[in-house]
Amino acid sequence: MTADAVEAVEIGGALARLRRTTGLPVAFGGLVEPGRPRIRISELSGTTTAALRSLAVTSGSGLGGKAVALARPCAVTDYSSSRQISHEYDVPVAAEGIRAVLAVPVVVRRRVRGVLYGALRSARPLGDRTLGAAVAAARDVEQALAVRDEARGLLAAVGPEPAGTGRGAGWEQVREAHAALRALAPRIADPELRAELLAACGLLTAPPSAGGVTLAPRELDVLSWVAAGATNAAVAERLGLRPETVKGYLRSAMRKLGAHTRGEAVTTARRAGLLP
Repeated sequence: MTADAVEAVEIGGALARLRRTTGLPVAFGGLVEPGRPRIRISELSGTTTAALRSLAVTSGSGLGGKAVALARPCAVTDYSSSRQISHEYDVPVAAEGIRAVLAVPVVVRRRVRGVLYGALRSARPLGDRTLGAAVAAARDVEQALAVRDEARGLLAAVGPEPAGTGRGAGWEQVREAHAALRALAPRIADPELRAELLAACGLLTAPPSAGGVTLAPRELDVLSWVAAGATNAAVAERLGLRPETVKGYLRSAMRKLGAHTRGEAVTTARRAGLLP
């Protein structure tokens, strides 16, 4: 599956969740086209026509274009008569029969990557609860895209150098990113995305030797940050743990690795293929 296809799946899943949590009859959305200031509507949920499919919405035009230009949510009670937006897309909107519409941008690192829309077939205000659910759905997509961006950047930073050598420009940044991604993984609700992220982390380490040491996930999380140079207090803050808990995980990892110091634990873990 291509990166664009994977991102479209994320949009589609967010639209389904948006309808389920709000009861909105219609939701649709799409991604910003590479190199162009517009989004392409690719995912539809609850629509009864194909009027909105593949519609290209230019930044600044219509409701979605306004959301893209301002990088913030926008909503209208009656699309066709609203004076808050331009009306380049009235024909497909009317063909689908939608009136009240909201548009929430998907923003990753200050760049709009897509837009999620929710709509009613009647002209009435969309309340704070509905807007909040739409924002939450957009945040889910943002998190998924940010994780994939980090994973791609992590793999690109490695370059052709064999994993586990510990040499070469950029490896300290790779190790820090590896630790950050592992820390993020437990917060991802989607099990497939979480597994994909951890698999990407695994590509940065050498294949484990048969009968080698096995660390628990949290032990490896702690050791990953220690390898990046973090103190116990910093590790605790990063992972949302108590400092005493971090010390306990670190002691356990050191015992399993047969190490007497933090540095020795990191070195042994790298040799065992547990860390990049």
